[in-house]
Amino acid sequence: ENIGTMLAQVSRLLRRSFDARARGIGVTRPQWQVLSLLSFNAGINQGGLAELLEVEPITLGRMIDRLQDAHLVERRPDPADRRAWRLFLTDKGQMLLDQLRPFALETYDIALEGIDEAERVALMAALGRMRANLSRRQSLDTAANG
Repeated sequence: ENIGTMLAQVSRLLRRSFDARARGIGVTRPQWQVLSLLSFNAGINQGGLAELLEVEPITLGRMIDRLQDAHLVERRPDPADRRAWRLFLTDKGQMLLDQLRPFALETYDIALEGIDEAERVALMAALGRMRANLSRRQSLDTAANG
C-alpha cells in the first residue's frame, strides 16, 4: 500500500460513516459541507464557495437552490455587484448544522479509537506538512505554466 491509497480509503470510509449518521435526519454530505463552509465563510459568493468545494458553480447553484427552498440558506444581494449574491446560513440552517456536528465528532472518535494524543498530534502535523508541500508545489506549477 502507499500513502495516497491509504488516505483515499480512510477518506472514503469517513465519508460513508458520516453519511450513514446524517442520513437519519435527511442531510447529505454535500449539504453538510455547504452548511459547514457557510458557517465559517458567511457572506461568501457562489463562485468562491464553489471553489472551496471544488465543484462547478452550476452544480453548487442547484444545491443552493434546494437549500434555499428548505430555508437553510439565504441569498442576499452583493452591495458591491448587482449581479452577484452573498450566501448566508439561516437560523434553521444553523440549527441543522448544530445537530450534525455531533455526528462528525462521533465519526472522528470512531476513526481515532486506539490512537493516543501524541499520535494524533503527529498525524495532524504530518498531514499539515503534506498539504503545505502540495499547495506550494501547485502554486509553483501554476505560476510556471501561467
